[in-house]
Amino acid sequence: MTDYRIKGETGEWEVVIGLEVHAQVTSNAKLFSGAATAFGAEPNTQVSLVDAAMPGMLPVPNRECIRQAVRTGMAIDAQINKWSRFDRKNYFYADLPQGYQISQLYHPLVGEGSLTIEADEKAGIDEAKRIAIERIHVEQDAGKLMHDQHPTMSFVDLNRSGVALMEIVSKPDMRSPAEAGAYLRKLRAILRYVGSCDGNMEEGSMRADVNVSVRKPGEALGTRTETKNVNSVRFVMQAIEYEAKRQVEVLESGGTVDQETRLFNPDSGTTRTMRSKEDAHDYRYFPDPDLLPLELDDAFLDECRASLPELPDAKRARYEAAGISAYNAGVLTAEVESARWFDALLDAGAEPKAAANWMTSELFGALNRLGREIADSPVGPAQAAELLGLVADGTISGSIAKQVFEIMLETGDDAAEIVEDKGLRQTSDTGAIEAVIAEVLAKNPNQLEQYRGGKEALFGFFVGQTMKAMQGKANPQVVNELLKKALG
Repeated sequence: MTDYRIKGETGEWEVVIGLEVHAQVTSNAKLFSGAATAFGAEPNTQVSLVDAAMPGMLPVPNRECIRQAVRTGMAIDAQINKWSRFDRKNYFYADLPQGYQISQLYHPLVGEGSLTIEADEKAGIDEAKRIAIERIHVEQDAGKLMHDQHPTMSFVDLNRSGVALMEIVSKPDMRSPAEAGAYLRKLRAILRYVGSCDGNMEEGSMRADVNVSVRKPGEALGTRTETKNVNSVRFVMQAIEYEAKRQVEVLESGGTVDQETRLFNPDSGTTRTMRSKEDAHDYRYFPDPDLLPLELDDAFLDECRASLPELPDAKRARYEAAGISAYNAGVLTAEVESARWFDALLDAGAEPKAAANWMTSELFGALNRLGREIADSPVGPAQAAELLGLVADGTISGSIAKQVFEIMLETGDDAAEIVEDKGLRQTSDTGAIEAVIAEVLAKNPNQLEQYRGGKEALFGFFVGQTMKAMQGKANPQVVNELLKKALG
């Protein structure tokens, strides 16, 4: 268990956390209309008559949106409900033309599932933990109010109106900001592997409502608050930390926590009251009379299941079975693009363990330095496999490989071509290496005497001097063997 407690004047408090994640479904059209969903379009250029709630316009469910939600449910091993129904959630707001949102309260498309967050000692997560997911339901997004276009007026952009969302509701199983962050990262990875949401929180295609309450350990659940529309993992963790401490202060001062909706301020890292929290009956839910219930057949479900890719947990287990460390396997599977790149590297013939070590150190380090994503890497998987192959067969040493890689990043040339052009081929010529070793020993009599007097750590010094004299082109294994012989 993760030991995270808020220390107050009356003792320790436990934090109870649940997340409601709104993930925009990857589809070219909206949930109930054919309007486009591309990000960044000019305001009100992607709005159909259905989205604008013109009289007489009837919604028609988008099959692709339903398919993506079902696939997501399958990826978290959830119950898929063959029969589900749309409901109207009634409320008035300027960016909601219909005066209601089409959602699923009583009969969601996806029932209970779960995902597992991994242990992370640095983050304070001592062991892997299963987080239960209560449901996934499909609903339409509202539009957007724009307050910065005019000094006295707000404008409405309906481009997002009707965009398909999956609301993924966890159970209150998380007990620390770190666990919530790990859950959100894992969920985002699954969505990106499946391809049902791009997970771009900065663009609003994935955001979280954060439910937080506090209690003394062992007591009943406290009153929760909901902080709406938090759009980064870091902000979710900050909102939890602030809100938990705020609630403890309220309770310890003799007050009560109000059930309310709050907003997070990313500049100050604080939350503030938005409105009192509504209950379901406040929205007057009722079945949407314009939409028939969704009924899924076995053929459709089989098609959805067959389309699922290898998911993060399965991929991670496969990597570890190939001899890759648990840490490297976790790094490589954290983002789907990295995992695909690594799989391509293996398909090109690279040895798994060496490839994982090289990719998590050399490649990621270079991309970070260049400010590039892995999809924009100047060196492709096939080129990297060739470079690693030259090290494996003894053509070049590991240190020479670093030089070759830097040249590859600059020029895009292949490794073998660079090695030949620059004369970087490694030598295993024992005669040449022995001659250099003799020179090194002759030039360093003091170190030689100390080594033979018992200071064996100086062996590394002699290796380094020999490799330096041979400009890094000597086979390190041969150098080691010959040095041991020369040093007696």
